Amino acid sequence: MSFARALRHLITPPWLARQRFPERALDAIEAAIRACEAEHSGEVCFAVEASLDAGELWRGVTARERAVETFAELRVWDTAANNGVLIFVLLADRDVEIVADRGAAAAIAPEAWEAVCRAMEQHFSDGRFQEGCVAGVRAVGALLAQHFPPAPADRNELRDRPTLR
Repeated sequence: MSFARALRHLITPPWLARQRFPERALDAIEAAIRACEAEHSGEVCFAVEASLDAGELWRGVTARERAVETFAELRVWDTAANNGVLIFVLLADRDVEIVADRGAAAAIAPEAWEAVCRAMEQHFSDGRFQEGCVAGVRAVGALLAQHFPPAPADRNELRDRPTLR
């Protein structure tokens, strides 16, 4: 466990997620998710976590591992076409992770997801959290639209409102 990482997590309070993502930002992200889901049959889910707890830090849990746990907890894997995608932000690590269900992961190269993450992180480093999130949702939506066209009987299977953890 890195001392610097542990310190960042210990001094990052839970309320920081609410400060970086106030209601207007959550509204904008939710609207972006709704708009992009009209263009494809995939499901996009968004979660933000301020920091890991001491036990997770001690065990060396990475942002990726926490994103996968969150993917399962939010049941993003539980979609009919296996094309759910989680965009996960871990503020203390300044890290964005995208976890795609098996249908989406098989259709879209990992490098494409990684490019979306790095672009969002660049927005965050400039202090533009809302803009980075909306751009990330749109980019994920564009990737899904290439492989999962909208279906006539498509229904919204996951909540569109971002989750603050």
